[in-house]
Amino acid sequence: MSSRPLRPRRGDGSDPADSRGAAKGTAQGAANSGSATRSSSTKSAAPKNSASSANGRVSGTASAKSRSTGALAGTRNLARQRALAENNADALVNLRFRLAAAYSWRILVIGAAVYFAYLLLLRFQLVGVAVFLALVFTALLRPSVNIMSRWVPRSLAVLVSMVGSIAVIGGIFTLVGTTVANESSNLGHEFSGGLDRIERWLEGSPFHVNPSALTDLQGKVSSFISSHRSTLINQALSGASRAVEILTVLALAVFCSIFFTHSGEQMWRWFTVQLPGDTGSTWDRAGRAAWSTFSGYTRGVIIVAATNAVMVGISLYILKVPLALPLTLLEFFASFVPLVGSPVAMAVATVVALAGRGVVTAIIVLVLIVVFGQIEGHVLQPLVMGWAVRLHPVVVAVSVIAGTIAAGLLGAVVAVPVVSIGWSVVRELRTEPEPDAEVDVGAPDEP
Repeated sequence: MSSRPLRPRRGDGSDPADSRGAAKGTAQGAANSGSATRSSSTKSAAPKNSASSANGRVSGTASAKSRSTGALAGTRNLARQRALAENNADALVNLRFRLAAAYSWRILVIGAAVYFAYLLLLRFQLVGVAVFLALVFTALLRPSVNIMSRWVPRSLAVLVSMVGSIAVIGGIFTLVGTTVANESSNLGHEFSGGLDRIERWLEGSPFHVNPSALTDLQGKVSSFISSHRSTLINQALSGASRAVEILTVLALAVFCSIFFTHSGEQMWRWFTVQLPGDTGSTWDRAGRAAWSTFSGYTRGVIIVAATNAVMVGISLYILKVPLALPLTLLEFFASFVPLVGSPVAMAVATVVALAGRGVVTAIIVLVLIVVFGQIEGHVLQPLVMGWAVRLHPVVVAVSVIAGTIAAGLLGAVVAVPVVSIGWSVVRELRTEPEPDAEVDVGAPDEP
């Protein structure tokens, strides 16, 4: 093999001359490409500026449109909120109307039921009065019967309590009748003299009544009595028939009170068991609350009436007013009508004192009316009946007036206990019963 080095071939770039030529060519190409680039950038600058200005105008228009669209959307949202508020207000008003309508028809149904019961009681008034009196007797006798039944059989305790009560009441009325009969001989002279004193008092200062007016008044009263004598006789006869009705009512009341006192708990338990479902426990709670209020009211009003009667009787006896014992008994029964019964009885006592003892005694009796009224209203009523009757004096006054309008004197007597019972039942049913206090109305009595 030959050791001679190989010579590069022409054109493969290894020759210096060729490399210099290639470098020059490269430089010229770069220069040409730079000039071409500058020319192309110069040519494209104008279209870019025009495009950017066009884009600015488009973006401005778009922003204006977006602002108008936002304002329109805000207006729509405000209108939508107003519409929603109006719909909510309408819904609230409709809800209130629905609630009012729901309460209204229920109140109307309850009112209709109460009115129907009222008409039923008016139709069977004597029976209702007898049951009411039986409940009164039961409330008064039950404590003593419960005490005596610890040592003697309950039947014997009921018999002793009933007979003793009848004996006491009969003795009081017998004493009153005997007193009136003994004083009847002197009453005519005292009252005639009292009427003369009243005439002289009215003719003097400060009234200065014309004597002829008083004489004419006496003549008018006498002529009225003589002209209406038949009517008065008929009323007296009707009063006699009314007395028979009163005796019948009292007999029925005593008969019912015997069973109420002896086995009232068993009778009530039997009634609650007959009720459907779970209503027996509710009725049991309401009935026990009603009985607690009624019995407390009855015992309290008896204590208040007896206290008033004792104070009035002692005062009239000291003042030597005629018919002191009958007026004391009148005060006792009048105290069953709250607020107005005792003042009316004392007003009658004032007239009797004026006719029998004169003006000074009558004025003293008037002062006693105020004093006894304050004692009853501020001491006796809160102390004795505050726990049983939780009614405002305005409610008591309205109840008495409404009861008087509805059923006369009987309505005035029963109005306050009825309202008190209703309020106690409402308060009892508002509270949830305690688990330990629930009563099994179906459980039998303990032996």
